[in-house]
Amino acid sequence: MLINCGLYSFYLSTKIPAVIHNTQLIYGDSSSVEVVADFNLSLTSTSLLRRFFKPQVSFHCDQHSPFKPLPQSQAYALLEWGMNWCVAAHDFSHFLLHAAVLVKNNKAILCPASPGSGKSTLSAFLGLSGWFVYSDEMAIIDIDSQNVKPMFRPVCLKNDSIELMKNWHPSAIITPVCRDTQKGDVAHVKVLSWQQYQQLTPVPITALVFPKFKTGSELKLYKLDQLDAFSQLSRNAFNYNVLGKTAFTLSADIVSRAGIYQAEYSDLTQLATFFDELVQA
Repeated sequence: MLINCGLYSFYLSTKIPAVIHNTQLIYGDSSSVEVVADFNLSLTSTSLLRRFFKPQVSFHCDQHSPFKPLPQSQAYALLEWGMNWCVAAHDFSHFLLHAAVLVKNNKAILCPASPGSGKSTLSAFLGLSGWFVYSDEMAIIDIDSQNVKPMFRPVCLKNDSIELMKNWHPSAIITPVCRDTQKGDVAHVKVLSWQQYQQLTPVPITALVFPKFKTGSELKLYKLDQLDAFSQLSRNAFNYNVLGKTAFTLSADIVSRAGIYQAEYSDLTQLATFFDELVQA
């Protein structure tokens, strides 16, 4: 089975029905495009006994298994995490940041943030409300142009945000929930069709927003200085140590050109209004 994510492609070998179903649900409209796979993946049962008693699944990339086996009920989540690992561990031709990338009016807002900040919920909310989500997890930045590139991937929703998104967008394409993972309950929502993805191009970074979700908080915005932003970018880079001087220069250039903010929020519509202002300016 070929999974075409645009920038990267994966050949997946598996017999797990839920994984096959979810993969078709999320990536099925790109499967007609013939490409050569960048990575060969497999999701398999760990042993014959485990197929019948508390079944587990292992993820392999080219015979290498970077993760411990997980319950088979979490197999699709493991696949998506494994695909992220493949890119982060092997692509040194781009500058890779742990950040959501939200695009409107051909301008990108990067949201580097730690788990629990709400960036995936924000990505899904905006992605189903007129914005383009280039990624909810990884910014792929061209080293020469310093523009950020799109990937054809879903957004990973967690815990309460799953039901919130179903209520906000009942027609959204969302995978069944994987329960009790290391990140809690997770599900993946499709925020781009393949046809939409094909119209996307690399765009410049206009702002860095470091979101922080806080229950009951009114929207609070703080300007950050370039040194703080540079420090946070370097900590959120997957391949900073490998790229060395190139990563240093890229980070410095990005923070020198972009607006830099920290946003404390609980209301997504308030934050979305602020984001609209950033790309209209």
